[in-house]
Amino acid sequence: MKLVYINPNSTVSMTEGIVASARAALPGAEIAGLTNARGPAAIQGKADGEASVPGLLKLLPVARAQGADAIVIACFDDTGLAEARAQAGCPVLGIGQASYVMAQLLGLRFSVITSLPVSIPVIEENLRDQGYTALCASVRASGLPVLTIDEGAPGTIDRIAAEIDAAAREDAAACAILGCAGMAPLKARLSARTGVPLIDGVAASACLAGAVVASGASATG
Repeated sequence: MKLVYINPNSTVSMTEGIVASARAALPGAEIAGLTNARGPAAIQGKADGEASVPGLLKLLPVARAQGADAIVIACFDDTGLAEARAQAGCPVLGIGQASYVMAQLLGLRFSVITSLPVSIPVIEENLRDQGYTALCASVRASGLPVLTIDEGAPGTIDRIAAEIDAAAREDAAACAILGCAGMAPLKARLSARTGVPLIDGVAASACLAGAVVASGASATG
């Protein structure tokens, strides 16, 4: 089984962190990553997402040529997910949707902790379109840019952990979803700082993609 993660932004360090997190979650699979060199350095809001889609779609045949049994769009905004599914010829998952599915399977009302406030409307639109609004307690911005999150400094851990605790305390969230691909490598450190169950979309997508491939399902049914 081979999974290929496509990072819609152009930051290679994020791709490397995403792939490492996916491999840890699904060690029996072959997992590779592709970086969209044509995309913005980070996806923060609708405009960045739209700018990344053409380059992302050009990587679909590259992933298929590498033998991908499933492709994962490694941006929490599920950037270009519908377009990729229409073109890929294999199952395509998004880490945002995978997070929501995992929370639903666990029966947990969740809060999403994301990067900047500009990302909130995109996430809220996805929640509405995908039918998860009723399960969502809140979408909260940490106030940290994506590339700052990717660096994983101690102050970054402090800020995200504080927002997770606030979601549980103020919004009655039963779990927190890490709403940025750059948070995936930070999950262990964040878990050590808070008693709130955490869902990481990279790990969730690896497990769900593995299940989809094992089921024999295809993009064309």
